[in-house]
Amino acid sequence: MNLAATRVVTSIPEIVLAYGISDEYSFVFHKSMNLFERRNAKLVSTVVSTFTAAYVALWPTAFQSGSAWEDGTAASLDVAMLPTFDGRVVCYPSWENLRDYLSWRQVDCHINNLYNTTFWALVQNGGMSHTEAEEFLKGTVSGDKNEILWSRFGINYNNEPEMCRKGSVIYRDYALETTATIGEPKGDEGDEVWRGIEQPGSKTQAEKMRKIRQKARVVTRHVDIIRDEFWVQRPWIRSGKPGKPPEQDLES
Repeated sequence: MNLAATRVVTSIPEIVLAYGISDEYSFVFHKSMNLFERRNAKLVSTVVSTFTAAYVALWPTAFQSGSAWEDGTAASLDVAMLPTFDGRVVCYPSWENLRDYLSWRQVDCHINNLYNTTFWALVQNGGMSHTEAEEFLKGTVSGDKNEILWSRFGINYNNEPEMCRKGSVIYRDYALETTATIGEPKGDEGDEVWRGIEQPGSKTQAEKMRKIRQKARVVTRHVDIIRDEFWVQRPWIRSGKPGKPPEQDLES
């Protein structure tokens, strides 16, 4: 999923960020973009078809022969098991609304993973049936599940893989800004910032910016996107304008 999503972000420079958990990915287009004249059907079909094609093409890379099953069946796909994906477009009216949506998705990732981690620990290591584990976990909150994992199985949930706890964030990598030099605009001020960059300028300028974004390195990280720090250090995601090259790129 991450490899396919990375290919989508790389192929479509107008996408400023992608966030994925489990079998779902959200791709964020900048508010000022005019790809396909912003036609919903074209945007959805392009993202979904690119993702599906990349998923199929990259399957052998992700599941090399024998890496998932001893008989090597994971290394190839036949027509009876081809993956399909659907999609839809949602227009969020403000930066704050978009942040709220992405925060909700990451919270959902944590809640689901904590439940699943506890559930399968009870089944695989605690001797419970699926029904017994479901009944046992009814009414429990996060603190209860953490206590069950630690007291019964010696599992510290904070040591679980970050990808499972936080999901995957994909974006173009530029030099990070420091929290001392830039702040996250709030409320009406934030809307003004966004409105101020809605006009992309001439077609020549827009195409130049697009080419610059195409050359940027696309990275996948498993980090907290609920707090402001992630966004403050990466203002290019909000502005839609390329940032400064990372230091390692300047040195190479």
